[in-house]
Amino acid sequence: MHHPSLSSHSQGIPAITPDMVIVAIPALNEEDAIENCIRSLIASDPFMKDVDVIVADGGSTDQTLAIIEDLKKEFPNVSVLRNPARLQSAGINAVVEDRAKPSHKYLVRCDAHAHYPKGYVRKVAESLAARGNAASIAVPMDSVGHGSFAKAGAWIVDTKLGSGGSAHRGGHGSGWVDHGHHAGFRLEWFCKVGGYDITFSHNEDAEYDHRIGLAGGRVWLDADIRLEYHMRPTLGALAKQYWTYGQGRARTVKKHHMRPRLRQMIPVAHVALLAMTLLFGLIWPSLWLYPAFYLAVLAGVSAVGVSRIGWPSGLWAGPALGAMHIAWGTGFIRQFLSPAISR
Repeated sequence: MHHPSLSSHSQGIPAITPDMVIVAIPALNEEDAIENCIRSLIASDPFMKDVDVIVADGGSTDQTLAIIEDLKKEFPNVSVLRNPARLQSAGINAVVEDRAKPSHKYLVRCDAHAHYPKGYVRKVAESLAARGNAASIAVPMDSVGHGSFAKAGAWIVDTKLGSGGSAHRGGHGSGWVDHGHHAGFRLEWFCKVGGYDITFSHNEDAEYDHRIGLAGGRVWLDADIRLEYHMRPTLGALAKQYWTYGQGRARTVKKHHMRPRLRQMIPVAHVALLAMTLLFGLIWPSLWLYPAFYLAVLAGVSAVGVSRIGWPSGLWAGPALGAMHIAWGTGFIRQFLSPAISR
């Protein structure tokens, strides 16, 4: 039985029915999160009982698949699709290629390790319907953290120092953007540009958005639909994450011969200056003023962090910011200088 969206009628938006929507959840070894994700998507909204929800599993070796099998007894609209390529990009493409039906108009991408607010999928589909000229919908992420380090990282990443002013990082204004956190896609556009580039392990979303722009499509950031983003729990995990982010951005730049944005080049220039200091600081001691200044900035960030989020969590704000800057810049340089150009 289909459940037309009441809010669609009240706002003059074309009615959204469950058979118009397909949900893709790429997953790999998500036994600690997959049940919470699926329940948050389905249990809170009667609309979701008849929406096709497909988990693209990249070969989980933990209890992820067993948990999904148990959930299927309660939610028969949930199914699993094997994703031998393992990457998220390949998994979402596979869902569209293998499970999309003629009735499906909207694809909603969900992450297995996230908890979604009530009515999330329906609201994303309605936003796409309301913006008939939008190829896709992006949503802001509000960073949260559990534990001292993660709390500090969550605070600093949503500042301009941490995100460079990226609109989908804690932003509160809706509007057209070049890129944002992927939430929903108009399927005709997704298929028109060939979906994600499945060779990308990171930054596949920004690379996709660039191709959408080249094809004449637009991305709408809907600030009324928000997600909580859970920060990495340790300094090493955060640095690894931002290293791969930097690599992914460099691959996109190389593939499309793009000119990076200023906010993206600042970490790259920063790492280059630090490297120059290490190489020539003994010859020209005045060069040490630069890393000394940067350390002072990080110390100041930690001091502000203590005043904003308390002791001792705030002390980690400076190290978290340094890890993001240096890892992103280093990953970008490493990938950009690599002779292997993305195909």
